[in-house]
Amino acid sequence: MDSLAEALLSGATPEQMERTELPETYLAAHTRIEDVDMFRGVEDKDVRKSLRLGHVPMPELAPDEVLVAVMASSINYNTVWSATFEPVSTFGFLERLGRQGGWAARHDQPYHVLGSDASGVIVRVGAGVRRWQVGDHVVTSCVQVDDQQPATHADGMLGSEQRIWGYETNFGGLAHYTVVRASQLLSKPTHLTWEESASTMLTAATSYRMLISDRGARIKQGDIVLIWGATGGLGGFAVQLVKNAGGIPIGVVSSDAKARLLRELGCDVVINRADIGLDSSGPLTPERTVELGKRLGRIIRKEVGEDPHVVFDFIGQATFGISVFVVRRGGSVVTCGSSTGYQHQFDNRYLWMNLKRIIGSHAANLQEQWECNRLFQLGMLVPVLSEVHPLEDVAEAARLVQTNRHTGKVGILGLAPRNGLGVTDPALRERIGAQRLNPFRTVDDAPAPALAG
Repeated sequence: MDSLAEALLSGATPEQMERTELPETYLAAHTRIEDVDMFRGVEDKDVRKSLRLGHVPMPELAPDEVLVAVMASSINYNTVWSATFEPVSTFGFLERLGRQGGWAARHDQPYHVLGSDASGVIVRVGAGVRRWQVGDHVVTSCVQVDDQQPATHADGMLGSEQRIWGYETNFGGLAHYTVVRASQLLSKPTHLTWEESASTMLTAATSYRMLISDRGARIKQGDIVLIWGATGGLGGFAVQLVKNAGGIPIGVVSSDAKARLLRELGCDVVINRADIGLDSSGPLTPERTVELGKRLGRIIRKEVGEDPHVVFDFIGQATFGISVFVVRRGGSVVTCGSSTGYQHQFDNRYLWMNLKRIIGSHAANLQEQWECNRLFQLGMLVPVLSEVHPLEDVAEAARLVQTNRHTGKVGILGLAPRNGLGVTDPALRERIGAQRLNPFRTVDDAPAPALAG
């Protein structure tokens, strides 16, 4: 372990950390440009073969950036995309970013440090950073924007230079250190552990924008919301947001075990994919789509008496035609991601003749991220972390997500030596209740106070 990490974990003051020399390299999960074609013609693109763990050079900080010592991170599906080099190689993103020159040139490297979630401690700040300082406990937004673009000031997600950090940029969070812009930072919820707080922002804020924001579905009291993949990272937060808004969540899952977890989370109606005969992840024929849509609609109407107002669909190719069919007249399908494929097929007659809407949504702007993070601090949202792995096992953890053998979010410890650290408000944690904070965890590690212990 380098001297700065040792100082941090031993409880050094901010002044002591600033005086401690930065390491020249740091441990990071990354892909290599020479591996881009390794899966060509291969059916099972096993991410364990492409995800490497090793030391990479420490980048220089731009004036508007901070260096965060990563205590924990988590696996998102974009890490799977990066590690399979599909649908496009993310080295193309880095090369295009590097062509801008200046500070952007640092991102164009023969390695790509992955990861779009992190919690940690600021250990360096750039000369232009005003609102953050060394020693602050933070979580990171996954979105980098260009604040000199006019569109960014209307909505950060509309700027053409908006990028997802750790996917479309380098120096991501699955590492001992990460470089982020000051405009990505949010205060870490004080009652959450490092690994809990590192598992929330990408998926929770994405769900928040999709469902709550005026740029998404804008759900309200009484709305019936069908949620595909309801025990996944996005789905688990979608269920909570619908409940908080006074709506009725209907969750679709792939197993009885996941159905039990979803009921414990408070989902009003739980449907197993097998109950509607959806046992394929590929595209459906038009006839089969209508058949499954009618079957699903009958189940929903039997349970709640109406068709759904909103369908929350990040699954994509395998479900999208059914979503368009099953949502009520005048209803909305809100979509992002598409983990089973991007080529969506649906019968446009059910959309246009019934005045339905499709809403495309992507991540969340900083204000939406802040509002979502506030809900965690208030205890109104809780993490859906199911398991935690050391950074050394990052490839195995990513494989779990790739093969859908996980529930909720899969956490990764960075510099944190064990689970349960980082809580600075144990009284609030006790009031909320540790079991409520970990509805998907089989083992709840007792948190330790403060930094690392």
